[in-house]
Amino acid sequence: MFTISTNPAQLNVEVIHRYLSQESYWAQGIPLETVQRAIANSLNFGVYSPTGEQVAYARVVTDKATFAWLCDVFVLPAFQGQGIGKQLQAEIWAHPELQGLRRYLLATLDAHGLYRQFGFQDLTAPERYLEIRRPNPYGTPTAN
Repeated sequence: MFTISTNPAQLNVEVIHRYLSQESYWAQGIPLETVQRAIANSLNFGVYSPTGEQVAYARVVTDKATFAWLCDVFVLPAFQGQGIGKQLQAEIWAHPELQGLRRYLLATLDAHGLYRQFGFQDLTAPERYLEIRRPNPYGTPTAN
């Protein structure tokens, strides 16, 4: 039985940093200090095995009133295929501080099917969205 907690003191920052900096396609080379600052300023969701090992993570950047951005979502490879990603998404979107917001966003390269199950869809009006994109902020080659 996997448990999910939003208690930041329970997070294994080493596991999160290692995954993001070495295994993710979106944050290769991210400094530990950046991960720590992101955690401190987000609503965090850690998933833990029965032995207390952190096996998955996600964070939401939100004002808890109008907007939420889901990011840094991962399930460690050894634990994939067990429904943890779905359990994590269900817990995130049921969280009391994320109810009644006007907009929820995320970006993904390959998990559209998972997120569509939770109501996400293509941007209705992509021409309204602008971005400043720095594709290699940490100085490490990345896929995206």
